[in-house]
Amino acid sequence: MKKRILMLLIAIPGIAAAQTSNGEIIGKIVNEDSMALSNTLIYTESNGVVYKDLTDLNGKFRISSIPAGNYFFNIVSEGDTMKGIRAEITMDGIENLNTVLFEKSGQLLDVFTIKYNKDEYKSLKYGVMSEIRITSEQIKVNPLKFNQKAMIAAMSSEIKLTDDGQLVFRGARKGDMIYMMDGVKMNDISNVPSASIGGMMVYTGGIPAKYGDTTGGVVVMETKSYFDLYRAWKSSQND
Repeated sequence: MKKRILMLLIAIPGIAAAQTSNGEIIGKIVNEDSMALSNTLIYTESNGVVYKDLTDLNGKFRISSIPAGNYFFNIVSEGDTMKGIRAEITMDGIENLNTVLFEKSGQLLDVFTIKYNKDEYKSLKYGVMSEIRITSEQIKVNPLKFNQKAMIAAMSSEIKLTDDGQLVFRGARKGDMIYMMDGVKMNDISNVPSASIGGMMVYTGGIPAKYGDTTGGVVVMETKSYFDLYRAWKSSQND
């Protein structure tokens, strides 16, 4: 019986120490107008455990049972985060941050104006900036219209026509590109009558997923349908 009492007396100091090894933190969060921020998250993390609390209507918070040590707390309000609020938690103590001013991390940028060329806008409005488009009207007056590869190479400085007649995109290897003719994948692009081309597109980056996985770019050629040719012929008869 005496041994049991002795063991209990030895264990009590350890239990008391474990109970007082934690502390807590309190404070109040306000915005730049000194208005209390309610329902605002304040938290920290240690050894995979998150210690957090939401402020009340008066912007006040209290986080308890935090192991003693130094911490950096973060505040999240309206999708913005303020980081790096240092606090020292002492054993069986209360760290009072008093009033914390929440400062947004966003920055206001200077106003600037974007100007565009209305003719160039026609080739951009259909896709991303990495898409280069040429219409049938532009092909009609293009001096390279009888050599589609040379015409494609002239569409962008990112494209080169090699001595052996292959198109190569900057940074890619020969053959590492995709040719599409009316939605059908081709091994190469063949010269077709320029009058039958409805338009061409070249992707030098930001390639749509529908064209597969390639780092060499994509050339898309669309030929005119029967109705396109008929309307063009009809229009020429009326001139």
